[in-house]
Amino acid sequence: MIKSPRCQLSLVYLNRAETTPELNEIPLPKTLPHNMDHITEMPVTPYCGRFAPSPTGPLHAGSLVAALASWLDARANGGRWFLRIEDVDVPRSVPGAADQIRRQLLACGLEWDDEVPAQRVRTQHYQAALETLLDRQRAYACACTRKQLEGQPLASDGARRYPGTCREGLPAGIEGRAIRFKVQAGEVCFDDRWLGTQCLDVSQDCGDFVLLRADGWFAYQLAVVVDDAEQGVTHVVRGRDLLTSTPRQIQLLQALSYIVPSYMHVPLVLNAAGEKLSKQTQAPALVPEQASKDIYAAMKTLQLPMADDLERWPVAEQLGWAIQHWPHRA
Repeated sequence: MIKSPRCQLSLVYLNRAETTPELNEIPLPKTLPHNMDHITEMPVTPYCGRFAPSPTGPLHAGSLVAALASWLDARANGGRWFLRIEDVDVPRSVPGAADQIRRQLLACGLEWDDEVPAQRVRTQHYQAALETLLDRQRAYACACTRKQLEGQPLASDGARRYPGTCREGLPAGIEGRAIRFKVQAGEVCFDDRWLGTQCLDVSQDCGDFVLLRADGWFAYQLAVVVDDAEQGVTHVVRGRDLLTSTPRQIQLLQALSYIVPSYMHVPLVLNAAGEKLSKQTQAPALVPEQASKDIYAAMKTLQLPMADDLERWPVAEQLGWAIQHWPHRA
């Protein structure tokens, strides 16, 4: 790994006039990084992490666990921590949610070193990656509809497993609706820093997955891979609900000749019914007045040691304790 004093953002910054009003509030660097031809040539620090929430609503106790874990891992390992708003799914984005997320993070003491451009202004980067995959014959057009896939078994993420109908080409006169990634058979294994070695055969789990949706929006799997690579992310710390996405993303990273980062998947917060706490299960939003209580609960979920009356400590002191006792060293 090549080292440099800070995480190098190898991306194209837009002029303020080209950004949305919400992004106009984000300070841009005084000097722009040079474009680089290949991700392996990009200088990176020994540690660069990120928190990448989707602006579909406010943060809740479950998302705070992921945010706290990634922040603690960066701070305990002397690294930098980015905030990235993952709004590639524009139709699901809620106006004002990104600003609310920023306020919630700051109320919990989780300050970021830099905020990188949101995904909705980076579509040209995803298009370039897609064209690379098409040129390398690792992606193809698909004409299948959701209705046609209704009889297929479910993948680990609840989506339908793709049987490869269009993998060898479309019938004459049929146009593609989406573009899929051509996965390789065989297990993808990686060393998860919380769970240990994890293996999954993507071809058996979900099959060829979508990169460009039928509605014209880029899929999460492609956007997150391109963003992590171009923004120099070396360590990904996130919730366990994304565990089965990691082998897919590793295949994408390798197909694009990107460096594969380190991964850690932390425990989830469940509701009384045993469901993952989420916006879909009506999880209540974090409120600034309960920041100490919420940080304490997140620390318990992350299995950190507890001090006497830790729940009543100021947020800054709680975070200092958590950094000191974070057991996961990169």
